[in-house]
Amino acid sequence: MRRVEERSRSGAKLRRRPIIYIFCEGEETEPVYFRRFKSRNSNLEIRPIVSQNKSAPHLVAEAKKYITRYESYYPDDGDQIWCVFDRDSNTDEAISKAGQLANKYGYQIAFSNPAFELWFLLHFFDQNAPVSDVAAIIRKLESNGGIKHYSKSKDYYSILKPLQPEALSRARQLIKKHETNGNVILSRDSNPVTTVSDLVTLLNEKMQLE
Repeated sequence: MRRVEERSRSGAKLRRRPIIYIFCEGEETEPVYFRRFKSRNSNLEIRPIVSQNKSAPHLVAEAKKYITRYESYYPDDGDQIWCVFDRDSNTDEAISKAGQLANKYGYQIAFSNPAFELWFLLHFFDQNAPVSDVAAIIRKLESNGGIKHYSKSKDYYSILKPLQPEALSRARQLIKKHETNGNVILSRDSNPVTTVSDLVTLLNEKMQLE
């Protein structure tokens, strides 16, 4: 019997909630944000998992080990695994290897160049010029019209949610721009870019279907 169908004590069929596993290199910002997509009334379970690995391929490999050892993973029943990581000090070779491993295992990647906070920034501003690092992003994010006194440990979901359509549009425009220019998205050359929009779009669609 497929895991998606389980019987209760009364004999009635219960539908198992598909799980979206989100492996995050960040210990605070990403898990805090993605946990807010959860809903008690939803049949979708969102499970952020914190990794200690800043190395992109090691993060993907760790996800594989974790799922194999500790979880019952059923992609045919709707389970998905996403690996969320930033450019950081990852070389092009490391980023490419992470992509290859994810493709081999059937996982998805949400990549931000240079940092996850770019996704937050796009809720408020356009950002077409390259950004040096996360500190530069935060400086702009804290400017007039953004988030004052930004902290990685705070929950900004409620502030960001109404502006999400603008962020999705801006993120997609950046991806299209790099693709048009021949830049590989999973590389250091794709600055600025974030494919967190793909994961957010998926979560929104799944929540609406429930």
